[in-house]
Formats: sequence, C-alpha cells, structure tokens
Amino acid sequence: MNLLCLLFPMCACSFSLFSLVILGRPESTFAPIPASVLPSKQEPISLFSSQMEAVSPGVAVVRVVHHQDLNKRILIALIVASTLLGGLLLFLLCFWICRQKILKNSNGKSKQNQEPTKALSLSPIVDRFSSLWMAGKKGSVAVIEYRLLEAATNGFQESNVLGEGGRGRVYKACFDEKFLAAVKKLDDVGAEAEREFENEVDWLVKIRHQNIVSLLGYCIHGETRLLVYEMMQNGSLESQLHGPSQGSTLTWNLRMKIAIDVARALEYLHENCNPPVVHRDIKSSNILLDSDFNAKLSDFGLAVTTASQNKNVKLSGTLGYVAPEYLLEGKLTDKSDVYAFGVVLLELLIGKKPLEKMSPTRCQSLVTWVMPQLTDRSKLPNIVDPVIKDTMDLKHLYQVAAVAVLCIQPEPSYRPLITDVLHSLIPLVPIELGGSLRVT
Repeated sequence: MNLLCLLFPMCACSFSLFSLVILGRPESTFAPIPASVLPSKQEPISLFSSQMEAVSPGVAVVRVVHHQDLNKRILIALIVASTLLGGLLLFLLCFWICRQKILKNSNGKSKQNQEPTKALSLSPIVDRFSSLWMAGKKGSVAVIEYRLLEAATNGFQESNVLGEGGRGRVYKACFDEKFLAAVKKLDDVGAEAEREFENEVDWLVKIRHQNIVSLLGYCIHGETRLLVYEMMQNGSLESQLHGPSQGSTLTWNLRMKIAIDVARALEYLHENCNPPVVHRDIKSSNILLDSDFNAKLSDFGLAVTTASQNKNVKLSGTLGYVAPEYLLEGKLTDKSDVYAFGVVLLELLIGKKPLEKMSPTRCQSLVTWVMPQLTDRSKLPNIVDPVIKDTMDLKHLYQVAAVAVLCIQPEPSYRPLITDVLHSLIPLVPIELGGSLRVT
C-alpha cells in the first residue's frame, strides 16, 4: 500500500511532464506559410529536389519538414518520459526492498528483546490471569490476591497439602484445568521469618535459571505470607529418597542427572551471579523435581552474597548438611555449599538420611559413617542403595564416590570448586539426560 501511494503521484508527475512537452510546442509549426514569404523560384539542387518541387507546391514542402521535426520532438519526449518513469519505478522498487529488509530486521530485534520479558514471566499465570488477580508488581513477580489463592487451594484444605517445612505448609493450587502451582503458606510470621520471606522474594526476582525454581508471585495477607511457585510434580528429592517409594523411581542415571542439575544451579550462583551467591541451605528437601525429574533448587530465604565470606554469619541451615567451618567457627564461603552438595551426593548413592536416628538420644552422621568405606573399592558396592545396586558401571560408581569424598573434606581449601565437580559428573550422564555419555 505504501508503494502504491508513492507510485501514483510519481506517475502523475511523469504524465504531466509528458503532456507539457506535447502541449507546450509552438503553434506556428503547424500554420501554413504564405507563398509570398517563400523565396522566388530557384534552380533545383538535385533531381530529387526537382521532382519534389514539381509534384507539390512549395507550402507543402515546408509542412513536411515541420512534421518531421515534430515527430522527432515527440519521440525525444517519449524517450525522456519513459526513461524518467523507468528510473522512478526502479528507484521505488529499490526503496521498497530496502524498507522491507529494515522492517524485517527491526521485527527480529523486537522479538529478541521481547524474549527475555517472556522468560522473566516464566508462567502462563501472569499472562492468563493478570487481569483477574495481579494487583501490582515487585520486579517481575505478581502480587496475588489472597482470595484467589484461597479459592485455588480449596480453602487450604488438608487434601491439598504437598509438604510441610519448618515455616509452614505447601499446598497444591489449581487455577484452571491445565495450570497448577505450589503455594507455600507461612503463618504467624516473626521478625526472622519476615526477613527470610523478603530475602526469598528479592533473590528469586533477580535469579533466573533452568535449574532454579521459578517464583510466580507472592501475597501478604495480615500476618500471613504466601509464596507461589511453579508446580514440581515429583515433589522433593527428600520425599523421593526417604518417602514411601524409598527411591524406587530413581534409577542410577536419574540420580546422576539430578546431581548435575543441582551442580549447574550452584555453578550459576557461584560463578555467574554478580556478586556471587551462597545458597546456605542446600539439602534434599530443597531440591524439587518436575514431571521429567529435572531438578531445581529452591528456598532462597537464607541466601547471601559472598561479601559475607570469611565473616561471622549467624548460623543457619540444617544439621547434617552444614559445613564444619560454618558450624564451629561461623565462617561461610561458597565451599560451604560444595560440602552440602557432597552430602546430597551421598544421599543419592547410599539412600540414607544425613542424620540417622539410632536411639532417642543418639544420631549417626552419614558423613562420619560412610567416609572410611567410600575409599575402599571392595566395600563401596555393598553400601550402595539397594534400589540401584549392580545397575551401574563400577568405574562410574568409583568416580562419583571420589567426587563426594572431595566435596565433604573437613578443610574447605581441599574441596573442589562446583564447576570442577560439574565437569567431573557430566561425562557419567547420558546425552539425553543432559550429560555427554554416549550409551551403546
């Protein structure tokens, strides 16, 4: 349409120019010239001239000459007008092609610019229900009305409980037939819990990674605080390993996939965030599994930046996963997360909890019990979780055990960086599960 709009006035201008050339010629060229004006009879220059003079009167000869001149002018005008029109059409064609290319590039750039925005929303909830229940925003996370969460969880009924933690319960929320979410309800929030709630929201607004759980929204209702997460259909790693199924759904390859997923999340926190982030509460209950057993790290209420390294930080975390230097001296570094990851790796290998209750007054540490046996190749296959026993290549088992031993070293400087841990585990996981192992 834009091309036609430009073409029409250009054609009109060319036609006008052509008309001016034709209509603007002198009228005298068509008028007969009186015979009196003509010169007296002269000798013909040639035989051809003599014949022409004999056949036609003098005035006709003059008219023939004038018609030839007119035809030349018309031909020249036609050539000029055609050239101009052709040039205009060529110019307009080039202009249209260039304009289409520019529009295509700008559309491509706008789509690229829109993709992070779509990645930031991470949920069809914000897109499909924003007009109904998004009252405001904090960063890119929706502020949700309490009544909508109440309706989605059937009034927070017991039948909708997915799990329970130290701060409250997690409920299944159904917003429509296709979309589910998990709602963590924190009741009677004190000063410390309020800080953790705000910390969780602040961090998950900033942090976006495929192996970190997505926060869809939050709600503040009186003394109650609620956090809405993406739904993780297979619950936590803790419930899979130590719940009713006792790890029966987790094959060796799935366990190794979960390990590298968590390692990737920690690598992102330690290496790619600026400033780097220490999670401070790595444990199996904070590792969530989706329908395909992709693992995602959750619960960032205790997360801090590495500005807290080598400083006394108030002890927080879960016994059994807390690194010795943090537990005894209050020193926190990214190696504290590596220690906790090593404990999770032991859970995946052995199938036992970090702290096993032996009697009402006595607990046994998994790290203390397993350490001597991890380095003994004759004993190691016998302490592996019975669910996966004899299902893996022994070389792979020994390599994973060696990585776990390095991660749980008492001295932080002896522990590897999480990046090194990740690169050690990737070759043990099949390509289709996110590793580099080619299964034959």
